[in-house]
This record gives sequence, C-alpha cells and structure tokens, in this order.
Amino acid sequence: MPLSASTGRKKIHRRSIECHGYQRDDGLWDIEGHLTDTKTYTFKNRDRGDISPGESVHEMWLRLTVDDELLIHEVEAVTDWGPFTICPAITEKFKSLEGLRIGRGWQRQVRERVGGINGCTHLVELIGPVATTAFQTIYPIKSRRDDSHDDDKKPIFIDSCHALASNSEVVKTHWPKFYKAPRPQP
Repeated sequence: MPLSASTGRKKIHRRSIECHGYQRDDGLWDIEGHLTDTKTYTFKNRDRGDISPGESVHEMWLRLTVDDELLIHEVEAVTDWGPFTICPAITEKFKSLEGLRIGRGWQRQVRERVGGINGCTHLVELIGPVATTAFQTIYPIKSRRDDSHDDDKKPIFIDSCHALASNSEVVKTHWPKFYKAPRPQP
C-alpha cells in the first residue's frame, strides 16, 4: 500500500540506493551497493561547473566481500561523482573495514574507522543497507545448506524488530523454543 496522497508539491531531490548480493564461485559473497543523488534543477558547483537536472551530484559504489560468518575479506569503494574533486581521494580508507565482522557493534566500528573526517558521509550511509543485504543474501542460503542445523541455538534475528521479538506471536508460532511470554503489566 503506497503512502497517502499529499498536498500539491514539486520534486526537488532524489536519492536512490540499490543493493545486490552475489554468491561467488570461491565460496565467498559479494555484497554491492550503489548510491546516487540527483536534483531536478540546474545549480552551480565550483569544482564541476553547472550540474544539470538528473545529473548525479553523488554517485558511489561499495562492495564488501564477506564469508558465511559475515567476516569482511575485501572492501572496494568508488566515488564516480561527488560535489568536490577531492571526494574520491578517501575511498581507499574504506579498506580499513577489512577484517571486521558484520554484527553486534558493527556500526560503531564503522564510525570509528571511516566516520566524520576519516571517510565520506554518503559511503558510510550506504554501509547500513549493504550490511542488511549481506544478511538477507547469506542467511537463507546458509540455513538451507547447513545440515548440522543447531535447533538449540537462538536464531540471530530474534529480537531484531517488533515482529521478531521474543514475546511475539511470530516467534511463538515459528520458533516456540525461544518464545518468552510477555510479563504481566502491574
């Protein structure tokens, strides 16, 4: 169901983020994100001259190569377009994420290594959906092929949102072993 109708308006800006997950022949996974920002009007830019409607203000790419346990083996970041000619110079810094694992504390580690003046705001923003795409890509495939499925191990996604809360009907139905009845309210 789409959003409700709004009042009269005019589009000014468009940000597009697209992510894809790939299973590699060598057993690793490539998780890629692409971010673009465009405007609906022409504006002047000191480094690039006029930027026309629909022309990318930002166009950036990010690839994380990870294993089944979400350990990052390789990072590639590319800035095709930014508002300043210096923007692409920071992309190599994103290699500092190699060796980290996507999971608890991940966003904090990302900010420590490539946040603020040590990185690019937009590439850092792209890391969130890329990490989610990694989980969405790998977990279902890994679960299907894992013959030694441990029914005693709490699935990683329980308590990750309201629908998957330990006290939800979803968990009660699909993972009853990990269901926790809600505490009575005083």
